[in-house]
Amino acid sequence: MTTNGKQPETNTLGETDNYMIWKADEPDGETTYHIELNNATLHFFSEEWDEFIELVKSIE
Repeated sequence: MTTNGKQPETNTLGETDNYMIWKADEPDGETTYHIELNNATLHFFSEEWDEFIELVKSIE
C-alpha cells in the first residue's frame, strides 16, 4: 500500500491469527522485512533476511 512517494510500499508475505510477516520497499531503494510475533517485531535488512531464511531452512 502506498500513500505517497515518501512512504514505503508494504506487502504482507504471510499472516495467521497471531503472527505476520511483511516487507517494505523503502523510498531510498532498501527493502526491509518485518516479523510480528504478538507484541514483538523483528526487523531485517535484505542481507539479514536472506541469512534468516537460510537458518529457518536448515531446521526443516
